[in-house]
Amino acid sequence: MSFKVNDHVTWVGKIDWELRKFHGEELSAHHGSTYNSYLVRGPEKTVLIDTVWGPFAKEFVKNLKKEIDLKKIDYIVANHAETDHSGALPELLREIPDTPVYCSNAGTKSLRGHYHQDWNFKPVKTGDKIELGGGKELVFVEAKMLHWPDSMFCYLTGDSILFPNDAFGQHYATEYMFNDLVDQNELYAEAIKYYANILTPFSKLVTAKIKEVVGMNLPVEMICPSHGIIWRNDPLQIVNKYLEWADSYQENQVTIIYDTMWDGTRRAAEAIASGIKKSNTETNIKLFNAARSDINDIITEIFKSKAIVVGSPTINKGILHSIASLMEMVKGLGFQNKKAAAFGCYGWSGESVKMINGLLEEAGFELINKDGLRMLWNPDEEAVEKAKTLGHEIGTAIK
Repeated sequence: MSFKVNDHVTWVGKIDWELRKFHGEELSAHHGSTYNSYLVRGPEKTVLIDTVWGPFAKEFVKNLKKEIDLKKIDYIVANHAETDHSGALPELLREIPDTPVYCSNAGTKSLRGHYHQDWNFKPVKTGDKIELGGGKELVFVEAKMLHWPDSMFCYLTGDSILFPNDAFGQHYATEYMFNDLVDQNELYAEAIKYYANILTPFSKLVTAKIKEVVGMNLPVEMICPSHGIIWRNDPLQIVNKYLEWADSYQENQVTIIYDTMWDGTRRAAEAIASGIKKSNTETNIKLFNAARSDINDIITEIFKSKAIVVGSPTINKGILHSIASLMEMVKGLGFQNKKAAAFGCYGWSGESVKMINGLLEEAGFELINKDGLRMLWNPDEEAVEKAKTLGHEIGTAIK
């Protein structure tokens, strides 16, 4: 499959309808994904921007041959070396081995590290360009740590198209491929999930890079990322969303996350929710059993929240593994400007609340109640009332 993006650019990627996990087993992809590769034909030179994931390499090269004689590809651009974008390079470069591969300096190291090949690398930096003839140019912009050290963007003059690789993308399989054609709720749900789970740690760099690109005064008629749809209708809407999301983003929401063994911690979670609602009727409250919910969906809700409440019973002087793994991920993402509280049931030792408080503080959350709520055995009515009181304290703290 291929289709014309405009008169000079053709999409030659792959739609992966079956994908459900990404980055190994780390990231869920409920709606599949796309691996977007773009063939740019200038008046004199032709460029291929990125390829597809390795399992589809043979299919990619076979389909690309139907679109163009491979020997007519003058240059290959590898905006990012991660294998979902570069995975077809070995198969392609077996056919056209001397074709120059343009990438960042870090990209050269990363591609060599992945494939152990000494291809015809052409390292570039911000401001470097490829002449395509007739005054048309492909201009490079380094984008270190968005989200790998090697990442870069490129910009096609004349057509005013930005190719930002992983920035502004979504894991979203669709035949429509343009932002104005797809379900807008699905699109933005996948876009914010993508940002929350992948780009949150680099938010300061996101803001700085966007300001740098905007400062170059380049008109942008289209944004062609490497996953998901192409932004052609008001393309800067997603840029503005990234600026909003990068600025310690929060909505008027509290997310309560818990795991439970015999329902005591669940009952406490629901009582805390009741207390929040009574003290703050305008706040949206969401509850998730971490063991029965998708971890990346929970992360997205944490990203959207003013505060989170995390609960686990004590087991073997520790916490249940679903909460432990969630907190490990939360720590790595480095959320900003969020409050938190901890709770949990116990039978005899009761370390879980103290442990969760420590993990929350380590992850950068401001504790609303430094003691949290410890409940012995199955919560009785007095303990339930204490949970509602904690909820009231949380609801008041975020007004």
